[in-house]
Amino acid sequence: MIRAPVLAAILLVLPLTTASAAAQAPEIQTTADSAFERRAAQLVDALNGAVAFADYFDPTFQSALPEAQFRAMTASLIAQYGKPIAVEKLVSTDGRSGSLSLRFEKGVGAVLLDVGADPDARVIGLRLTGFDMANDSFDTVAAEIAALPGSTGFLVAEVTGDAIRPLAAANPNQQFAVGSTFKLYILSELAAQVAAKKRRWSDVVPLSHLSFSSMGTANWPKDTPVTLQSLANWMISVSDNSATDTLIHLLGREAIEARMRAAGHSDPSRNIPFLTTVEAFALKGNNFESERAAFTAGDDKAQRQLLDANRDRLTLANVDGVSFAGVPRFIDSLEWFASPNDVARLMIDLRNRQSPTAMSVMAINPGVNPGATKDWSWLGYKGGSELGVISMSLLGQRKSDGKWLVVTASWNNPDAAVATETMVSLVTRLLALAAK
Repeated sequence: MIRAPVLAAILLVLPLTTASAAAQAPEIQTTADSAFERRAAQLVDALNGAVAFADYFDPTFQSALPEAQFRAMTASLIAQYGKPIAVEKLVSTDGRSGSLSLRFEKGVGAVLLDVGADPDARVIGLRLTGFDMANDSFDTVAAEIAALPGSTGFLVAEVTGDAIRPLAAANPNQQFAVGSTFKLYILSELAAQVAAKKRRWSDVVPLSHLSFSSMGTANWPKDTPVTLQSLANWMISVSDNSATDTLIHLLGREAIEARMRAAGHSDPSRNIPFLTTVEAFALKGNNFESERAAFTAGDDKAQRQLLDANRDRLTLANVDGVSFAGVPRFIDSLEWFASPNDVARLMIDLRNRQSPTAMSVMAINPGVNPGATKDWSWLGYKGGSELGVISMSLLGQRKSDGKWLVVTASWNNPDAAVATETMVSLVTRLLALAAK
């Protein structure tokens, strides 16, 4: 399950960002004493707080990323990589926009910096597009993941045919709440039905079931006609919940459950009946306390009967805001669950569909910064989150040897929100190590 603000954080995938940097022309060395060079020289002090936020960043930047949020993100960076200590390798085409290397105590970040044309020439764009950790290792990342509050697990594995060969792992068989990662089961079943000639990607269907949604279908009228491929694109790339629930009802809840079992989920009952996003949102809220108690206490059959009996009540109109605020709510009982090994088997199942369209859907949003994709000839991603839950999963073909690998990690904390930026950084490092 993904709430819109959390989705934005996951799609951001950059520890520091604001307005998009200008497109870069062929590289030449920056001219001496340009506005770009002057601001680049102050970057370390700006990050360390020695230069005032308002003096360094343009009002447009300050509006997009307020100082408190900027300082929190900077603190997260420093906690992971140590203090920034030097700027190196400045390159610019026009003296205002360009790239540089930012050296931290534990590695080097690739940065895009843009300076405005106003007389103050303050910074209008700042993006950390990649990071190379010094002397990084699977053991180092594993220790940092294990130290996170709550429960964690991850798997980095080579997948050949149906075989999984772990390269690094922790708690790979433990069930975790994985949020919207469950939508990959829907994608696989859709691809299977297309392969069986039951449907076509170009089929036009109504957007029949509205939920709290992303920018994809937010505020769209019910029953707007859309293609199946558009629904799949939105469901995976921006985790659109209306697209998801429409597909669940169209494909059939039980058909998706069968796909999950066929894909090798180790404990399918955890996800049976296969909840729509609206059902999960509603049951987490205060409007359905008695139904929630009965649902969590019931077996698969009783749970299915409860959903059927309340079909007309478990709708978007009856979801209250408590589902999205405060502290984590029932993440051990009202969620979608999978172990890291289950996710690896799901990725294998998707690849076995041999559907170019399904693979293209997964590759729209790679989930990590552009610099982290350079060692992969293909990279597909799905993440998921809610309060207390974050999960990130990638399937990639390594450029150096053509081998396929899965990188997946989950972090659950029933007592507090989890830090998106921290997980993004850790998974990006796992992906970089897997590429070697």
